[in-house]
Amino acid sequence: MASSPAVLRASRLYQWSLKSSAQFLGSPQLRQVGQIIRVPARMAATLILEPAGRCCWDEPVRIAVRGLAPEQPVTLRASLRDEKGALFQAHARYRADTLGELDLERAPALGGSFAGLEPMGLLWALEPEKPLVRLVKRDVRTPLAVELEVLDGHDPDPGRLLCQTRHERYFLPPGVRREPVRVGRVRGTLFLPPEPGPFPGIVDMFGTGGGLLEYRASLLAGKGFAVMALAYYNYEDLPKTMETLHLEYFEEAMNYLLSHPEVKGPGVGLLGISKGGELCLSMASFLKGITAAVVINGSVANVGGTLHYKGETLPPVGVNRNRIKVTKDGYADIVDVLNSPLEGPDQKSFIPVERAESTFLFLVGQDDHNWKSEFYANEACKRLQAHGRRKPQIICYPETGHYIEPPYFPLCRASLHALVGSPIIWGGEPRAHAMAQVDAWKQLQTFFHKHLGGHEGTIPSKV
Repeated sequence: MASSPAVLRASRLYQWSLKSSAQFLGSPQLRQVGQIIRVPARMAATLILEPAGRCCWDEPVRIAVRGLAPEQPVTLRASLRDEKGALFQAHARYRADTLGELDLERAPALGGSFAGLEPMGLLWALEPEKPLVRLVKRDVRTPLAVELEVLDGHDPDPGRLLCQTRHERYFLPPGVRREPVRVGRVRGTLFLPPEPGPFPGIVDMFGTGGGLLEYRASLLAGKGFAVMALAYYNYEDLPKTMETLHLEYFEEAMNYLLSHPEVKGPGVGLLGISKGGELCLSMASFLKGITAAVVINGSVANVGGTLHYKGETLPPVGVNRNRIKVTKDGYADIVDVLNSPLEGPDQKSFIPVERAESTFLFLVGQDDHNWKSEFYANEACKRLQAHGRRKPQIICYPETGHYIEPPYFPLCRASLHALVGSPIIWGGEPRAHAMAQVDAWKQLQTFFHKHLGGHEGTIPSKV
């Protein structure tokens, strides 16, 4: 597995030379007088961010400190509160260089919430103050504010506050238009890029939490796509449960997107995670007009309720709650709970992916504890190839859990599962999961540009 700097450098997010580092920090120059080297008097410590002030959530920020004493030990601390006031925090110990400067692009963390050279660690290592809280952005029209502080010394008792700053990370890229969709039965939000269209269209869906989440769609619209975040239950006048779902609803949503004057055809893309990824497979299998689908940790079997389409029915795959394991923290591990869709009556729950005419990309967390995502992706691949369909692309990420989000979202270790009714573990190791999210975000954009129109080519996985 490549190191995180390799991943980030590969994406050209962190290509800074030592010369640019000096320019970025505004390094004081040494002057030699005879045999004596004079260093200008030390100024007050200052936090420097690039870009300064604010940036989009999925973009990296460069963090540096100047005005420290030579080799001064300091602790950097990041904190943010979500829209409900829940606190998330991370910290790391550092040591300034001989000039009293600290650049997180060049200086490894000596410990804390993470260690090593991790320029974005203060974001991806954020942890909730209270357990079972997942960082979710519900109103994309407002940013999340990250408070950054520099404290003198190291743990367990870092000293006085040396400097601090506020860094805003927004979810609605400049010029992206947000249009609520209330057409027929369809409930969602369409995000359109700022440039003149038409644009490739994508339907974006989340999982069993229900409601309407817009943050992935809004960020992706900043990359040149017309993206509709689609709700399908537990939102406004939609059904309160997913006990029964009708694909005609999703067909109506897809047709709305295709008929929009700023969306170019002939087909659309689908993007979904968890139950949303499973629905992408069902839509691609039963509906026409779908060109490309990205499935993030989805199931190849219908889960949680009955799916109907024009007289056809997919029953939910069976569940055996006796297979629930309990972790030492008292949380449920449900990875083995679902029956195999390859055996007995549960075969009727297998989504008929062999009918699909679209191309697929499966993004898989190999430590997903929600269900067996890698097994499902491989079985979908076998079924497609057995029927002469195009082989899908499968990218597997080691030590990566269920919630593969846009870059820099912190790992959610455990939270309440809507169907289980109790807290479950989601899997993943923080650093590996963070690197996977950076790569997966690039991969899905490249895939959609290639198959929906736009920039050609693929990028090799760096994780």
